[in-house]
Amino acid sequence: MSIYDKQGRYETPEAQTLEELQAQQEALAHLEGNNDPSQPYVVNMGPQHPSTHGVFRARLTMNGEKVVACENVCGYLHRGIEKLCEDKTWSQVIPYTDRLDYLSPILNEWGYCMAVEELLGVEVPERGEYVRVILGELQRICHHLVYLASMALDFNGYTAWMYMFREREKIFDILEAYSGSRMNNNALRIGGAPTPLPEGLEAKIIKWLDEFPEAMRDFENVVNGNEIFIARAKDVGIIDAEMCKNYGIYGANLRAAGVKLDLRKDKPYSVYDRFDFEVPVGKQGDSLDRYLVRHEEMAESAKIIRQALEQMPKEGPTMGKVPKMIKVPAGSAYAQIEGGMGWLGYYVVSDGGMKPYRVRIHAPSMMSVFALPDLVAESDMFMQDFVAALASVDIVLGEVDR
Repeated sequence: MSIYDKQGRYETPEAQTLEELQAQQEALAHLEGNNDPSQPYVVNMGPQHPSTHGVFRARLTMNGEKVVACENVCGYLHRGIEKLCEDKTWSQVIPYTDRLDYLSPILNEWGYCMAVEELLGVEVPERGEYVRVILGELQRICHHLVYLASMALDFNGYTAWMYMFREREKIFDILEAYSGSRMNNNALRIGGAPTPLPEGLEAKIIKWLDEFPEAMRDFENVVNGNEIFIARAKDVGIIDAEMCKNYGIYGANLRAAGVKLDLRKDKPYSVYDRFDFEVPVGKQGDSLDRYLVRHEEMAESAKIIRQALEQMPKEGPTMGKVPKMIKVPAGSAYAQIEGGMGWLGYYVVSDGGMKPYRVRIHAPSMMSVFALPDLVAESDMFMQDFVAALASVDIVLGEVDR
């Protein structure tokens, strides 16, 4: 007995006997799956899904419309950057770091260069440190703009996306004037910054700093006070301080949980101890707190950039004394900075040659991914809540699948 009509659609003829009715029901159940709402089922979110923020697959166990479990499936973007670094010279590694957190290439370069400089015993000139701070904080704002815009877009807020990317393009103009490229900037070198700020660039940065508060007000008007956004983000995807501690989550996600901890303040590197800025914190570590903390951090980064421009020496080198052919003494070093997504660390081992023996990266994105199963297990969330939570923890798959 066929259950299809001539057009291939389901056909439900009147059953003549009990046996025929049972056979018809079994055939339909086989084709349509088990529709019992009390039974869990699995939904694959990704790896090709705009709300996964990269090539990431979350295998979600659903009970009705509720997400009851999450299994992370990583590796779709794996490029083996840590292993590739072992076959490149010390300087050739720098462009590879740009491809990790590709929203914060300059910050990635900075962490790697610091580790190598420690092994070499090279001191970065004061002017070079200021150039690094200015470029690094501009890059941090760029990173946060993409985070805030993407989270708003996941909530169907297209206007906010356009406002924030407008400001990102302005910063890209500045970074391109220094490095020659808009993304994957390759702006820093082992020993400092390759050149001072080009002529006219300081005035361009100041002009952007003067206009940025107005842009921040645009963001606030469109997103921060939007009752739909607040309703979808508040009390959703809570990662409290204890969970952050268990998974090694630092940076803005930890600060959103109410812990006032920032490497630039608490373990200052470069010349960060010379700047006056605040460390924004949240209350409970929900999706709304994570959004607002990063929003406020952009204003604090702008304050740091302005102070750095005022304090930066007008004369002097930006590069320390580093040989053209770098041969690093045998040993190991670990350098850690406050990256765009958290504490970014580089462990570098040298066997005395012209290439790294080992390069290992502490990637903050990976720590946040590890926490997703527990975040789901301890929450009562729908699929739309998982989208909000995933957007708010801030992951970049180039760094996860390094």
